[in-house]
Amino acid sequence: MALTKEELIASLQNEVRILVHLASKVDADMLDYRPSAKQRSTIELLRYLTYMGPELIHGIKGGAFDIASWTAASQNAENADFAQTKAALAAQGARYAEALGGFSEEDLAAPIEMFGQKSSKGSVIVNMVLCGHAAYRTQLFLYLKANGHTELNTLNLWGGVDG
Repeated sequence: MALTKEELIASLQNEVRILVHLASKVDADMLDYRPSAKQRSTIELLRYLTYMGPELIHGIKGGAFDIASWTAASQNAENADFAQTKAALAAQGARYAEALGGFSEEDLAAPIEMFGQKSSKGSVIVNMVLCGHAAYRTQLFLYLKANGHTELNTLNLWGGVDG
């Protein structure tokens, strides 16, 4: 694995920190904003991010995608209001540390097949969870910009700080 387990956890926690920073910029009047009819609204995107990574790691740890757990997490997130959603996002860094803390280096190197792709468990975590965070936080950033947050810049998106 190119990253140590500790580096992977730190990278995921950094993604959560940036996501929480961007979520703090969401105004209540933009929660229902969606760029087009078939895209997630802002609140739907944030709710999705409360379970996307943790549930993928749960499945990876177990050796296969757990549709029942994913469905339950999805349904639970659908009932969360904005404050609950932000709190769930804020707690995610600790969730990642706990979930990945039980992985050994051998576990991360172990093979898995998910969604038709064969790889190591660590590679799937990097490519689906870590990269997924970067992609979805960029989507949230663009939602914010489209809703008039012209003050946001690269530092907000990549550093999780105001410029």
